[in-house]
Amino acid sequence: MQQAHDFHTESDALHQIVQPLSDSGLEQVTAFKGWTINDVIGHLHIWNIAADLSLRDEAVFRAFFAEVAASFQQGSLKDFERNFLENLRGKALVAQWHEDYKEIAKNFAKADPKARLPWAGPSMSARSSITARLMETWAHGQEIYDLLGLKRQNGDHIRGIVVLGVNTFGWTYKNRREDVPEQMPYLVLTAPSGDIWTYGEENGNERIEGLAEEFCQVVTQTRNIADTHLQVTGAVAADWMQKAQCFAGAPVPPPPPGTRVTKPR
Repeated sequence: MQQAHDFHTESDALHQIVQPLSDSGLEQVTAFKGWTINDVIGHLHIWNIAADLSLRDEAVFRAFFAEVAASFQQGSLKDFERNFLENLRGKALVAQWHEDYKEIAKNFAKADPKARLPWAGPSMSARSSITARLMETWAHGQEIYDLLGLKRQNGDHIRGIVVLGVNTFGWTYKNRREDVPEQMPYLVLTAPSGDIWTYGEENGNERIEGLAEEFCQVVTQTRNIADTHLQVTGAVAADWMQKAQCFAGAPVPPPPPGTRVTKPR
């Protein structure tokens, strides 16, 4: 399953920039909710494990989510994650995350892409599950790239995130209890390789054009649309880009303009 290899590729890219950091360096605070780099890697590690459990052992996965639900009643997701990790932090956490994501990628690469896997809400296909892990790794990785002042070098494996953004056009509105526009704006996106990716039906009145990576930044809410060079035409296109959300959970507003940027080195 190509999406499993894409997840592995993106995880390796992130590992390359965090592996050299010291324990104290991993305690640097990102621009995302005050999370440290440790918090980001821990979050990715735990939910990679959860996705793997949903693939390999549904009973253990259900028990895991029962713990999550119980923790929510007493505290927060962050409390659960810190308890789950116990004292695993710093370089030891990075090493464990690295070891586990390689195995998880192998497990998904061998899976039936159409197999239905349990999750917190509705079940999803194995392909969708590992694509969601790619998206989370790429999105949360952005705050680390930003913090370290690094320009990310994307590859065409981000296409899975583009597709997730396209597929959640309707979800963005339903999640906000709003009517879904009749037609998604036409997308004309330039891939990192220079290829042109198009989605939707040609519509001169509703169109979004620009870099695929910037579209990914908007739908994952790692950038405000105002901080990209995407060309947005039409009322629906403008509205979607102001509220796009390709991840599950309650409606979340995008970061304010200028707050999620790459630090100068």
